[in-house]
Amino acid sequence: MASLFRKRHTGEHTTPEKFYIEACDDGTNDVLAIDRVSTEMTLSGKKDIPPAAVTRPICGIMGTIRLVAGVYLVVITKKKKVGILFGHNVWKAIDFDIISYKKTMLHLTDDQMQDNKTFLSMINNVLTTDGFYFATDYDLTHTLQRLANTSPDFQDMSLLERVSGCGSAWSGKGREPGQKCYLDTLTPSISVIVMKSCCINGKTFDWTLISRRSCFRAGVRYYVRGIDSEGHAANFVETEQIIQYNGWKASFVQTRGSMPFFWSQRPNLKYKPKPQISKSTNHMDGFQRHFDSQNILYGKQVVLNLVNQKGSEKPLEEAFAKLAASLGNGMVKYVAFDFHKECSRMRWDRLQILVDSVSEMQDEYGYFLVDSDGKVLLQQDGTFRSNCMDCLDRTNVIQSLLARRSLQSQLQRLGVLHVGQRIEEQAEFEKIYKNAWADNANACAKQYAGTGALKTDFTRTGKRTQWGLVMDGWNSLIRYYKNNFSDGFRQDSIDLFLGNYAVEEEEGSTPLRVQKDWKFLTLPIIMLVAFSMCIICLLMAGDTWTETLAYVLFWGTASACTATVILFNGHDFVDAPKLVQKEKMD
Repeated sequence: MASLFRKRHTGEHTTPEKFYIEACDDGTNDVLAIDRVSTEMTLSGKKDIPPAAVTRPICGIMGTIRLVAGVYLVVITKKKKVGILFGHNVWKAIDFDIISYKKTMLHLTDDQMQDNKTFLSMINNVLTTDGFYFATDYDLTHTLQRLANTSPDFQDMSLLERVSGCGSAWSGKGREPGQKCYLDTLTPSISVIVMKSCCINGKTFDWTLISRRSCFRAGVRYYVRGIDSEGHAANFVETEQIIQYNGWKASFVQTRGSMPFFWSQRPNLKYKPKPQISKSTNHMDGFQRHFDSQNILYGKQVVLNLVNQKGSEKPLEEAFAKLAASLGNGMVKYVAFDFHKECSRMRWDRLQILVDSVSEMQDEYGYFLVDSDGKVLLQQDGTFRSNCMDCLDRTNVIQSLLARRSLQSQLQRLGVLHVGQRIEEQAEFEKIYKNAWADNANACAKQYAGTGALKTDFTRTGKRTQWGLVMDGWNSLIRYYKNNFSDGFRQDSIDLFLGNYAVEEEEGSTPLRVQKDWKFLTLPIIMLVAFSMCIICLLMAGDTWTETLAYVLFWGTASACTATVILFNGHDFVDAPKLVQKEKMD
């Protein structure tokens, strides 16, 4: 069945009884028949497709998912070619369709219909998140070095069987036994892929940037922080920079992820909620599991902690430093760099201090290199694991600088750059490079925080601008709104898509119908009325100024007191997740 899904173009034929998925490549006769009643899948031939079937072209199958109304088939209806990687086409999925196995919804009650509609909107919410990429005949979920070091048995596996935790992106969990959701037929990656053909000194090479999001502990900014009991970090992203030139291949890998201990930062209507470090959990267990897995995957680790070393972020930095010192692992080195303090007053040149301080370790770790005969010449022996609070804005800036330094060495080794030449001097390529890393930042930020990244003006231009500060302020305001009033729905969407919450068919009661506390509607209405009356009193003055002042003070005080009560009970007024219990997410 897996070989069928690797075909480049697919046709979908629908009858009242079955779906027929046809691989449309020349010479193939394979058809996947899906029974709409029993949900059974079988392989057959083109001759079995009824002439009366309704036919349309599709680009591939994402998989199936069970909702209240029954099972749905998720298909890719539109794709866009991103580029060619080692001779393999890489596609970006643009549009999707969710097709019900059921021919009617008459078996559902009104409440079930509404729940099913909400679940469908959640699936659509994830599918419309920018960043689903796939290749039908190449494994995008692994780095070049991992693929080169795998066993022959692994090489013989189908792409579907190879799905890994990082880069299977949202789909890996769906393959666990007993899960209802397995949207992984094409092993698509929610990530970022930038592919550019570049030229320096008249020598053309292909430059690729791939960021792979882990499917473990996936979620949105304030509802998923820290790690889980297995050591999986929130917002963990593996970023690989690839060079292809005259048959040679070079790769440099970095990672980012939330600070790997148990902490949270739940939204509560405040602009920046205070982080909370768990006092009842053994942090070292999860911390050690996290770095044990990182050492196995990537070798030595240099942790670059970019959070503030004062204010609300200070306890997090201190906890991270203490755990790293107590770990006693010679393969993990901890480096703290107060990004905001060092770069205050637009002194962005001071980032070079960090780059220079870790340059010897970067040279020691090296990069992965394969010659035109396929012989592995160099292995990357370690990675930089960067983090800030969100692992977005500050992190991306530092990663772009480290990646440029590695690229400098790679291009010189391949003979693209002459001795003494610097990448920064190649204006055309430098523009491509900076814009690609800024696009990488925006895509990662939109998936986790709901807006584009901050500080991308520095990534794009190499300097901080006043307009960049204005755009950062605007994005921060949008983040505030989404984090407080829409991220609960986004978190539920991700949990449903991943299979963290399994919907039972014709489920009588779902967590969606949990009633809000009386304060949720009453207090905002009181505050709005009081504030409106205050404005009216100012605009329609009374007979005397003392009378006007009395009314304004009364309604102003009522408005302020109500607002204070709302802020004090901020957790009750934000859009919180409903499908997965909160304590399971911490």
